[in-house]
Amino acid sequence: MSEGRTNIHRRRFGSALRSLRISAGLSGEEAAERLGIAGKSALSKIENGKQQVNSLGLTAFFAVYRVESEATQAKVRHMAALAAPAKRTNLLDEYPDAITDDFEDYLNLEGMATSADVFFVQVIPGLLQTERYATSVVERSAVWSTEREVERFVALRLARQAALQRENPLSLTCVIDEGALRRVVGGPAVMRDQLQWLLKVMEQRKHVTIQVLPYSAGAHAAPDGSFQLLEFPMGSPVCVVETKTTSLYLEEDKDVELYGRTFTDLCKQALDPTATCRYIENMIKDFETS
Repeated sequence: MSEGRTNIHRRRFGSALRSLRISAGLSGEEAAERLGIAGKSALSKIENGKQQVNSLGLTAFFAVYRVESEATQAKVRHMAALAAPAKRTNLLDEYPDAITDDFEDYLNLEGMATSADVFFVQVIPGLLQTERYATSVVERSAVWSTEREVERFVALRLARQAALQRENPLSLTCVIDEGALRRVVGGPAVMRDQLQWLLKVMEQRKHVTIQVLPYSAGAHAAPDGSFQLLEFPMGSPVCVVETKTTSLYLEEDKDVELYGRTFTDLCKQALDPTATCRYIENMIKDFETS
């Protein structure tokens, strides 16, 4: 075992081990004794993401916690691999020039997530953007300065959408503020194609739900802006709040629960999926006459 900087993946890996210990009915003291770890505090470091576990040590955890499922073991080993230093994702190998360290963390989380509940205010979520819409957004972001950089980041954004088409696709529920659909990004033709794409996604991918939060809904539970709630096959959910320069990963139960209640409230205020389709169809007509 080795000491290292705590990061989101180590904390999630530690949380998974804690869940396995609790499922096995073991206290921290009992588990530490059976694992041959020097005391509860050392085990606590592992469960809090402050100390790593090598592959041999992980085998001992499986034995002590009576984890016989190969699928569960594989999931935990994958989490351990992500927590290891210098872990590279397939997307990072393909787009190393377009991914910051902070965004790499997010890509790994998105790749492992089974479901995502997202609320977007200013723009349509990246997982649902067309190429022309994405290009217009990225060009105006003031983050990427050259045409090559814009092209690479747009390509990465489109590659992320494979999460919605994989064997076990990401279950995506989006509440999109009406302002994001009214904002003319790239011109009327780009917006028309983008809105038509949203309708097509809803029709073809039943694991994707889109709801519009109309202006008429008035005040709502998230006046401070966009956020994403990610859930995983193992470990606790994570709430991601993005800023211009970084992303905040909220993992405390009280924070995740607050954002969960907020998203539930937003879904109640927003139009249901059927009404959303009609609303978007009317918006498309507006852009056709622009």
